[in-house]
Amino acid sequence: MATIQTVAFIGLGVMGYPMAGHLAQQGLTTRVYNRTSSKADAWVSEYGGSAHATPREAAEGADLVLVCVGNDDDVRQVTTGENGVLHGMTSGSFLVDHTTASADLALELDAACRQQGIAFLDAPVSGGQQGAENGALTIMCGGQQAHFDTLEPLLAHYARAVTLMGSASSGQLTKMVNQICIVGLVQGLAEGLHFAEQAGLDQQRVIDVVSKGAAGSWQMENRHKTMIADEYEHGFAVDWMRKDLAICLAQARHFDATLPVTALVDQFYADVQRLGGGRWDTSSLLKRLRKAQ
Repeated sequence: MATIQTVAFIGLGVMGYPMAGHLAQQGLTTRVYNRTSSKADAWVSEYGGSAHATPREAAEGADLVLVCVGNDDDVRQVTTGENGVLHGMTSGSFLVDHTTASADLALELDAACRQQGIAFLDAPVSGGQQGAENGALTIMCGGQQAHFDTLEPLLAHYARAVTLMGSASSGQLTKMVNQICIVGLVQGLAEGLHFAEQAGLDQQRVIDVVSKGAAGSWQMENRHKTMIADEYEHGFAVDWMRKDLAICLAQARHFDATLPVTALVDQFYADVQRLGGGRWDTSSLLKRLRKAQ
């Protein structure tokens, strides 16, 4: 860890902004880039460090570059694109991609980094904005053991669990499992709350009881109150989940894996988008059921 003194963080959205902040608070020299420059300026005002006009400029002189942007195309633009970080990085440095992206992209970046003598980890995260702000994310990594061993203490500054899942792309594949599990749980919770409401039961009392048994889950514990209140501004947006599910379903076709529930819930989220809820959080599946009444 003594060799990593300067880091560059690319992408200061609801996740990247606090993640980069945790690194700065650990005394690391932190260089940032964001597509909307005012966001980068605001981050520097809060945490120090420096804002840069392009990803390449931010990466120049950095021992470690971390990326957290929207999708595969965004990652390519800020890494291998004309002003991407790989044009500013030097041999012996590290690149970590925290974006939830495709396994193919992880393999592509791994190959590009190898050509330049750069260590690479695909490292998507789970835990949402709250997890990022509280330094309690779960990070699923793909890459080489030696590279992971070097970076794990640093990534732990904003995570409660950092795990190497295998070679390059294993982190992204594990994140797909995470999203597959979440959507099934949220749909089940939405249906349960809807049933309780239609049956005239006290929904809170129902949750108080069933959460203590086999039906309990993180989603139930953390989302039931806002779902009952019909409030959906508390987490990962439907638009982003549908992006992730498209990746999952495409990968499933490649593996010949069958995901009937995931495919169905993806269409339920499409219904939520048609209701104008693209920016609602993923628990808004209950809104769809209430609208059907």
